[in-house]
Amino acid sequence: MSAKAISEHTGKEFLYKYICTSAAVQNRFRYASVTCDTDWDRLTQEHPWLLTEPLVVKPDQLIKRRGKLGLVGVDLDLKGVQEWLQLRFMKETTVGKAKGILKNFLIEPFVAHTQEEEYYICIYATREGDHVLFHHEGGVDVGDVDSKAQRLLVRVDEKLDPELVKNHLLSNVADDRKEVLASFLLGLFNLYEDLYFTYLEINPLVVTKDGVYVLDMAAKIDATADYICKAKWGDVAFPPPFGREAYPEEAYIADLDAKSGASLKLTVLNPRGRIWTMVAGGGASVVYSDTICDLGGVDELANYGEYSGAPSEQQTYDYAKTILSLMTREKHPDGKVLIIGGSIANFTNVAATFKGIVRAIKDYQGPLKEHEVTIFVRRGGPNYQEGLRVMGEVGKTTGIPIHVFGTETHMTAIVGMALGHRPIPNQPPVAAHTANFLLNSSASVSTPATSRTASFSESNSPSDVTPAKRLASGIPPEQQSSSDRAGAKATTLFSKHTKSIVWGMQTRAVQGMLDFDYVCSRDEPSVAAMVYPFTGDHKQKFYWGHKEILLPVYKNMADAMRKHPEVDVLISFASLRSAYDSTVETMQYSQIRTIAIIAEGIPEALTRKLIKMADEKGVTIIGPATVGGIKPGCFKIGNTGGMLDNILASKLYRPGSVAYVSRSGGMSNELNNIISRTTDGVFEGVAIGGDRYPGSTFMEHVLRYQDTPGVKMIVVLGEIGGTEEYKICQGIKEGRISKPVVCWCIGTCATMFSSEVQFGHAGACANQASETAVAKNQALREAGAFVPPSFDELGDVIRKVYDDLVVNGVIVPAQEVPPPTVPMDYSWARELGLIRKPASFMTSICDERGQELIYAGMPITEVFKEEMGLGGVLGLLWFQRRLPRYACQFIEMCLMVTADHGPAVSGAHNTIVCARAGKDLISSLTSGLLTIGDRFGGALDAAARQFSKAFDSGLLPMEFVNKMKKEGKLIMGIGHRVKSINNPDMRVQILKDFVKQHFPATQLLDYALDVEKITTSKKPNLILNVDGFIGVAFVDLLRTCGGFTRDEADEFVEIGALNGIFVLGRSMGFIGHYLDQKRLKQGLYRHPWDDISYVLPEHMSM
Repeated sequence: MSAKAISEHTGKEFLYKYICTSAAVQNRFRYASVTCDTDWDRLTQEHPWLLTEPLVVKPDQLIKRRGKLGLVGVDLDLKGVQEWLQLRFMKETTVGKAKGILKNFLIEPFVAHTQEEEYYICIYATREGDHVLFHHEGGVDVGDVDSKAQRLLVRVDEKLDPELVKNHLLSNVADDRKEVLASFLLGLFNLYEDLYFTYLEINPLVVTKDGVYVLDMAAKIDATADYICKAKWGDVAFPPPFGREAYPEEAYIADLDAKSGASLKLTVLNPRGRIWTMVAGGGASVVYSDTICDLGGVDELANYGEYSGAPSEQQTYDYAKTILSLMTREKHPDGKVLIIGGSIANFTNVAATFKGIVRAIKDYQGPLKEHEVTIFVRRGGPNYQEGLRVMGEVGKTTGIPIHVFGTETHMTAIVGMALGHRPIPNQPPVAAHTANFLLNSSASVSTPATSRTASFSESNSPSDVTPAKRLASGIPPEQQSSSDRAGAKATTLFSKHTKSIVWGMQTRAVQGMLDFDYVCSRDEPSVAAMVYPFTGDHKQKFYWGHKEILLPVYKNMADAMRKHPEVDVLISFASLRSAYDSTVETMQYSQIRTIAIIAEGIPEALTRKLIKMADEKGVTIIGPATVGGIKPGCFKIGNTGGMLDNILASKLYRPGSVAYVSRSGGMSNELNNIISRTTDGVFEGVAIGGDRYPGSTFMEHVLRYQDTPGVKMIVVLGEIGGTEEYKICQGIKEGRISKPVVCWCIGTCATMFSSEVQFGHAGACANQASETAVAKNQALREAGAFVPPSFDELGDVIRKVYDDLVVNGVIVPAQEVPPPTVPMDYSWARELGLIRKPASFMTSICDERGQELIYAGMPITEVFKEEMGLGGVLGLLWFQRRLPRYACQFIEMCLMVTADHGPAVSGAHNTIVCARAGKDLISSLTSGLLTIGDRFGGALDAAARQFSKAFDSGLLPMEFVNKMKKEGKLIMGIGHRVKSINNPDMRVQILKDFVKQHFPATQLLDYALDVEKITTSKKPNLILNVDGFIGVAFVDLLRTCGGFTRDEADEFVEIGALNGIFVLGRSMGFIGHYLDQKRLKQGLYRHPWDDISYVLPEHMSM
């Protein structure tokens, strides 16, 4: 949602902080918010004026006409305010149809004034610009300001004219107040623009001899502009509409939504309701709510919400468990139903999202059965068959009744089943189509023959196309005349020869477009190039049928335009932050006639600027917040139409006779399905986007279809909010639209709710009665459009209109031919489980693919929660075990004692020399690590193997020593250059004390200490050194801690795990030496001559 209401407190804070006017704005920041938990002593300390001035008190909960409802206390002292509040705090109040609890209040100084000093101001946004309303009589009895007030329309990119303000808006104001009011109005309008308000009303504004007083204020801001206005807005709280409580679960989902590239929405309507929904898609979620209400379920509808935009498995799990938690808190005598619905997805992997829902159902299977929950599922889209299979399986394994349906079932049919209005089929029909990608039997890599050259009713005359005016591409804007850059918008946006540039590294979407081109028998790919500013120019590999091709990727848009003059469409996958700038840049090139903007969340003020610029240049914009559009047999935008199995199932590879326009991208794919099942198919379909101000309108596309001979009937899926559908009514009445129009506006449920609900699309909100779906459907019906009784019957009406056209000879159905075949991507074939391949790598210690990193089966959050420490993590990653606490401590002690042994040892020496040679940290560290071996530091494994073998063979310590001497081998782990029996190594002593105190048994260590007694009797420095001690102690640990079999313990010694302890520990010291040398700024090291003995052969020294 974009336009969100803010509290009066927040609105006045913005106004007082940022308004720039010469008018004296009084009572700045003199307001106090009060709740039932307010500490009055502290409040009066922070606002001492509360004790000395007369006061006004009123609820601050988005309630309109508070004065008329008796909800304003006027001219009271503090005690009077407290008494007034005591009568209303936490009391239920009815405002219109909404019942709510009064709990947030605002106290301000009372301003004594006369009726003549009250004025009314309102500024609100529309597609054309911002309307400024002013009335010289304000207050509670202002009445119908729309008819009374003076108004100005400030068009997009224009400024409020001070002269027009004085001479027009303020024409009924006394001359002595005009200057003050004009200055305030200009400052208010600038504030409105700068802080991205979409609605700002002050009633009354009081002007006295002392200055201007803002008494009551209501406002909405464009929440999508947060990234622009964050510094000024701060953290804005958006209160719920009066009559709806703010639930912590709603805040949780809103937080998930903010952190995700997907869309996650939740509104709790009735926590005790028995009908719960979990719907995929902004448009589909409205349709399901409509159908529930149409079938009498409005009082039992518990929630509104939607998930879309390819959320991850974890995100879907979090969303699903939130809803399941809410619905299993209170029992219902009739049990409960959960409707998991959705349209046919364009790009969301249905199976992946269903895995998250299945996990949540498994976690809540007990409460779900206890609350007698029945689940109904209907979904389509990429990999939906696997998703439905998994969902059906969880029903069987948990015992929860789950009824599963795919695209063969009408989208909302499950609502009738859930509410008892339709029978539940025992064996739902299986869709004839599955993943219908077929390998070409021919070895040829040429484009397959076209399956049909034209629509069933389309002529092949080139006169159908209205060519757009072109210049040579890549001409800089400053060299183009104004007449060159302007022009009428084209009637035909796409043909079989349309070429596009894709902005953004969206390889999956581009491959989908190329596969569509191939199956439509296009001669060449529809994508000419890609633009991606974050890399240099390069080539990107794609498939054209079986053949691999390279598409150029440009860093600079100007280069792309110059090198591809045939391109006239740009598809922008730019982020919401960069979409505006990249679109403005695109429109500087006259070759571009159509731009599709996929991003959702572009601020409305920026979108309106794009619309104005596009209208001036004759460019058609599809979007923002859209999946795009499709012209079967010719061209598709990005992910429109979904995967190839849906393209084939909905017959989108060849043109039909029906054109449609929709707001919703997901619902456009549902329309593809409905139209393909009830008619000869789609001629063209466009999803204009869910924002309040889409780049192109319903009427623009309907008129295009009216003027396109191949289109024989038109389908419009309208929506609550806005008034665009009335232009279609007018067009039908005036005869401008003569082709049959089937139309349905979704959002009919909104009039049944007691409080305002903002649906998934930003534009899906009615600000007046005429914007409701019910009013628009009635107007369309009266104008002569074919309007079904509900969305459930939309397909039936489309079929009837189509059949009539066939009977009358307007449409002549052509013979259907099999679609051409196209290879399936390897990665998608694996996803569908159609093929298998041995993995190149295997791993069993870590998994980073999910929402949370997992070490040997343990989530990273659990690692920290259990305070496992570095030793515990090493145990998980090296030994795949959760080791006992003493074992983790021992590992950490080993790392500590092996961390460093001074700069003289070979590893540290090498690191220092390398660092002083100017090498980087990795190179210097590697240089030191390469010296580790049997002679330096690498004796842990060797010592463990030698001592273990001797002990396990039953050799006495003396026999072991003699055997090694006889074989001429050194005993690994025995001996030290400096330390001796008389000068013991304290590192060994520390470890020995710990091991003796905590290890269950130390047989091998005891054996090694007996060997040490023998070797030190011969020479005092032949002690068990730190490498040897760690080696034998680690063997005792592996053998006695209870986590390993004897074979597993021996295997870890054999594969060199113990040397890893020294490598890991000593790396810390080597890095320390590297940093020390850099910090000391030591120069290149050269070994001194006097420390080198030059011993040359005799004949060389003569």
